[in-house]
Amino acid sequence: MQSFEQLLKQFEEYFNKRHFPHEPASLYDAAQHILSIGGKRVRPVAVLMGNELFDDIKPDAWQVATAIELFHNFSLIHDDIMDEAPLRRGKQTVHAIHGVNTAILAGDVALTMSYDYLGRVEGDVKPILGLFNKTALEVSEGQQMDMDFEKRETVHLDEYVRMIELKTSVLLAASLKLGAMIGGASVGNTDHIYQFGRNLGIAFQVQDDYLDCFGDPAKFGKQVGGDIKANKKTFLMIHALETASAAQQQQLKELMQNNPADKVEQVVAIFKSAGVDEWAMQLKNQYLEKAMQHLEDIAVLNKRKEPLKQLAQFLVQREY
Repeated sequence: MQSFEQLLKQFEEYFNKRHFPHEPASLYDAAQHILSIGGKRVRPVAVLMGNELFDDIKPDAWQVATAIELFHNFSLIHDDIMDEAPLRRGKQTVHAIHGVNTAILAGDVALTMSYDYLGRVEGDVKPILGLFNKTALEVSEGQQMDMDFEKRETVHLDEYVRMIELKTSVLLAASLKLGAMIGGASVGNTDHIYQFGRNLGIAFQVQDDYLDCFGDPAKFGKQVGGDIKANKKTFLMIHALETASAAQQQQLKELMQNNPADKVEQVVAIFKSAGVDEWAMQLKNQYLEKAMQHLEDIAVLNKRKEPLKQLAQFLVQREY
């Protein structure tokens, strides 16, 4: 069994090439830009890890891993447009450099190229394509829910968790399951690895929401307070609006409406005062425990699970 770091190095060597034609350069250079600024590559490596949990890594796993990474970057390009985000991984976003219209098209060609790689699978592609398409639809549903929540004054925690499942967790879960399917895992085992990924993805998002408020911008690679500026209903904001004092809740609502220059600083101060930061860490650990139980229930030798255990700890303890 190989560690995440070992497989990441192999995937980077496999993936780091130009995936698009050269002309028109104005389009394909924009599409290549999102790939050139790197990333954690967690989802494609999860495909490889899901495969290797059950068998030697098959050639099909590399094609599916590439498709997953291209799809993920397609979604990032469009997410950054919708969020009006100037930075991604500490560098300018595609639309900030190339304009919104070209960025939309760049996302489209990244999505199209992901299906091109799926078409290179030599085994039975139907179940792989079925799960991929289901996941792609769910990611879009989650993004729409996220935007809808911005217009609502009240969002309940269970609604937000469902949105995160769709927008974030299902892609990690599907990546692991796709790899397991390629590795010949049983239905029961593929279900467990999917639930491992789903719960881990939620814990991952709790950490992401936390870092948006309390992270080090030099490590985080994005604007700290970006969610606050966009009035996003994150785990932290939802809990604060449910549990903070009446005065603090009123202050939060006024800050979201009036958007003062020091909005981020004021909101973060309220979060700390209401103990939201500590609550978020507890919630993260609850979902991590659920994930680890599903990993425990997978019917393979425990030593084969060690790389996935290490990955889970990295995702929920990271600072970027």
